Amino acid sequence: MPTMADVARSAGVSVATVSHVLNETRPVLPHTRQAVLDAIEELGYTPNTLARSLVTSRTRSIGLAVSAISNPYFTDILQGVEAAALERGYSLLIADPHDDPEHERKVVQLLHERRVDGMIVAPSADPRGLLAYLGRHAVPAVLLDRVIDGRADIAPLFDQVCAENTEPTARLVTHLAALGHRRIGLVAGLPGLSTTAERVTGYRQGLATAGLPLDESLVVPGNSESAVAERATAALMSLAAPPTALVTANNAMTIGALRALRARGLAVPDDIALCCFDDFAWADLFSPRLTAVAQPSKEIGAEAVRVLLERLASPDRPVRTVRLPCTFVHRTSCGCQETDGEDGAAGQDRPAPSRLRSAEVRPARSRQQSARSQRIPQSKRSGHPEHPERPEKGTL
Repeated sequence: MPTMADVARSAGVSVATVSHVLNETRPVLPHTRQAVLDAIEELGYTPNTLARSLVTSRTRSIGLAVSAISNPYFTDILQGVEAAALERGYSLLIADPHDDPEHERKVVQLLHERRVDGMIVAPSADPRGLLAYLGRHAVPAVLLDRVIDGRADIAPLFDQVCAENTEPTARLVTHLAALGHRRIGLVAGLPGLSTTAERVTGYRQGLATAGLPLDESLVVPGNSESAVAERATAALMSLAAPPTALVTANNAMTIGALRALRARGLAVPDDIALCCFDDFAWADLFSPRLTAVAQPSKEIGAEAVRVLLERLASPDRPVRTVRLPCTFVHRTSCGCQETDGEDGAAGQDRPAPSRLRSAEVRPARSRQQSARSQRIPQSKRSGHPEHPERPEKGTL
């Protein structure tokens, strides 16, 4: 097996220069660096990662703690993290905290004991134990998706990377209001998560922008889970005055809401309009196709890696929160028309008209009526007054 000395001899440099190239511990002239890399390739030299970590105190590995198994949204984020880490020569160690505070602290400790250089963590609803551990051991870390707002009982602060939540949710509400809806329900996420709080705030802002009153009975907790959202949606539809439109705050809850509506014989959007936060691969295959807010999941993961590596390079730099914009994906579950030849393109949401025409949307039918017999023919469904044509993607 070739050694570092063999590489140095072949490249005509010192062993120390080969070490600097491999460990990036000192700048090396471009032509010298290339000569070393060529020698490594020619000889088939494989660096001893363990020995290198003893010299540099770095393992070139990143710990990732996200609930990727229980939450499909994080699968795309994981792909973004992995691609960005590999591109920069870092390996990835992954653990699933299952959104449980105690398990979260344990898996982070295990990652730390593996001597990862830094961590990317999507914190649970109660991250105090997690943050205390990271702070006590001075672990470089980036908080992912769910942010901490520097509360007095939570310290220290860490870099954070997430999507915009408030404005995109407000846009869903104003879009439905522009279609004439006056009772718009929200199936909210798990209490304690910043994503839940921000999307509830966006819902309230959307109502205010549309000049609609807030009815607390129309906001129900879906706890970010399909089964809970199914029960919550059933409760909403059992109200004396049920909503005529619904916003679901993540992809799992969208599935639960659709199950509940189907169980009651309600058709989307004929009986109730639906918009959701989180687009997903098969949202375009539903009938009707789901109008959604799409988060830049892979970009969030890649950005978290970049921010973490910048932290490793400059430990004393000020902490920061990076928010990435979302995209409004305009399809037909909101009640807008689909023109002949529609190819599945997404639509750019435009400012809602100042006059909201209630005639543009029909209220939910009596629960005793048959969904099939009352379904409006496609040609007669009313659409958004400013979305008559094939939609395109728009950035929020």
